[in-house]
Amino acid sequence: MDQLIASLESFKAVPWDLVLGGFGLFLFGIKFMGDGLKAVAGDKLRTYIDRYTSKVWMAIGIGAFITIAIQSSSATTAITIGFVRAGLMRLEQATGIIMGANVGTTVTSFLIGLKIENFAMAIIFVGAMLVLFAKKKKTNYI
Repeated sequence: MDQLIASLESFKAVPWDLVLGGFGLFLFGIKFMGDGLKAVAGDKLRTYIDRYTSKVWMAIGIGAFITIAIQSSSATTAITIGFVRAGLMRLEQATGIIMGANVGTTVTSFLIGLKIENFAMAIIFVGAMLVLFAKKKKTNYI
């Protein structure tokens, strides 16, 4: 009984506004990233997907690369499922990407262990300059 009371107390101590706000931000990021990917690839998106995910090993590599780049296997999986639902990708291709996302999570864990805070402001500066002054829309979306 004491364990139940203790778990209820810890449940009450969770800042639910932050949890729900973070979840909303995560969903917004997934949508924003998916829209950006579609804008970058345009009509050639299906061709790119077929070309780079036709073999299982290629799909695993792409899944790992995307997960490392965006540092979220959940986002990679959600975008992949969206592509399957939209008919842009077959289930076999999606399976390879999701397996690669799991591999990419391991690499992301390694990256988190690195001390990149010394370079954070420089990275933010470069990203802001690309967004503000890029002449090509594709560069801006990237």
